[in-house]
Amino acid sequence: MDNANITRNPEILGGTPVFTGTRVPIRSLIESLEAGDSVDEFLDNYPSVTREQVIGVLDSEQIQ
Repeated sequence: MDNANITRNPEILGGTPVFTGTRVPIRSLIESLEAGDSVDEFLDNYPSVTREQVIGVLDSEQIQ
């Protein structure tokens, strides 16, 4: 992956893409937004993730 906000490591959640420096899966953000939650609500639920990381991931072409 070519995004500094996303890490994929077989030692962390079996290689599931996570926010760099956390164990929070990127999929959690997508599911939260699909459920109608705001970015602020997501950040409240996952305080180890920064707003800059969320914006960087949402701006990324890596998300499918």
